[in-house]
Amino acid sequence: MAKKDAPPRWDRKMQQRLARGEAAALGELYDRFASLVHGLAHRVLGDERAADGITREVFAHVWEHPDAYDPKQGPLRTWVASLTHRLAVQRLRATETAALAEAGPGSAEATEELERRVRHASVAARADYIVQAMPAPLRAALELAYFQRRDYRQTAADLGVTEDEARRRLRLGLQLLSTAHDSAAPGAPPEYGGAA
Repeated sequence: MAKKDAPPRWDRKMQQRLARGEAAALGELYDRFASLVHGLAHRVLGDERAADGITREVFAHVWEHPDAYDPKQGPLRTWVASLTHRLAVQRLRATETAALAEAGPGSAEATEELERRVRHASVAARADYIVQAMPAPLRAALELAYFQRRDYRQTAADLGVTEDEARRRLRLGLQLLSTAHDSAAPGAPPEYGGAA
């Protein structure tokens, strides 16, 4: 039996393949994580083009620095999400700072607004990441309740589970989601090495 803290085999193998310069490994990594990267970047930046740019930057960084990922620190998915978040927040700050500089001398109010936007984007990106990283049963229950406005009884019927199980899934999913605000301090990425 594998040790509890041992990284998943796929993550280790992927890092080794990238370190050997296997282009096919980068393609496989892109197929697996591109939607996550683009979604997180778009959530932070609110701009499709900028999210495309961050997506390119993330995969270029992974290709050029495969050794930057340490499998002992946590899942590759979490590291990629953290990298995405960091680069997107840097881009947001640079863009907003440039806009403030063009508008004239910086005021405390403008700086506070920038930090508020960064915090808001961080919380939203963290929430997206949490939902995407949830086990499928929890995510399915939350999606039914939120997007289709189902109560726990309807969710149970749609999922083919007991009402108690539907309530448990919804409660756990909401508890996980509630951590998005708590753990998204200004500029804080999704926790590297955390649950993914």
